[in-house]
Amino acid sequence: MFRIESGHRTLALDKTLVMGILNVTPDSFSDGGEFSSFDLACQHIDAMVSQGAKIIDIGGESTRPGAAEVVLDEELGRVLPLVEYIAKHHDVWISIDTSKPEVMERAVKAGAHLINDVRALQAPGALERVALLEVPVCLMHMQGQPDTMQEAPNYRDIVADVIVFFERRIDACIAAGIKRQHILLDPGFGFGKTLAHNYELLNRLAEFKVLKLPLLIGLSRKSMLGELLMREPKERLAGSLAGGLIAAQRGANILRVHDVVETLDCLKVFQASNDYRHLI
Repeated sequence: MFRIESGHRTLALDKTLVMGILNVTPDSFSDGGEFSSFDLACQHIDAMVSQGAKIIDIGGESTRPGAAEVVLDEELGRVLPLVEYIAKHHDVWISIDTSKPEVMERAVKAGAHLINDVRALQAPGALERVALLEVPVCLMHMQGQPDTMQEAPNYRDIVADVIVFFERRIDACIAAGIKRQHILLDPGFGFGKTLAHNYELLNRLAEFKVLKLPLLIGLSRKSMLGELLMREPKERLAGSLAGGLIAAQRGANILRVHDVVETLDCLKVFQASNDYRHLI
């Protein structure tokens, strides 16, 4: 059984948990601008926590293809007040979705427990900063950069190539002083992958168990669903639930989602089918 620790907090990953997404960006692919005001964002946090999210993931910079880079002060202004709000009002884990070492440090000092980095700590100074912070970190795989990642992505073997990437990043983390038990992995659905790559990753997700680290999976409302189903982001609930269920069946420890209560309902049915003897 996996467990992650941050300070005096411990989070058991013996069953699949739900991480609620809070994008405080004007240009996020699914909910851009919807929670850009502080009050609306806090209301959304309250709702996701009441629905059962164990982690809230706060992001202040969009990583969709072609997204504009956000300067440091602007990103800090977007995310820090919300980290502080959650730390004051809710007993849940707080995740900061960023690649900037300065944002990581300020967010952890404000109360964040987990760093979620789409660039897998490859920004200058990120490895060293996280080692000093001594909090868990999720390393995501991305081929290329957000502005170019969907320009003809190519792999010899999608799963084998992503595993090699993870092995190298894990080694780099450990060499920098980050504890192995502080590392989580995200194969990066939609980040430098074709439609076929994404569904092959989902089909073969269990193969990542060879790395013996927790898996954080985010495919909620993504283009891999839209391209297949021909639906807009907010019409992808059924597809998101189907993808999340498949991921849980194949070993996902955390699902990063927009639709918390629906995902939890789906997981409860899945978990009851495994633990039905406890229902007697």
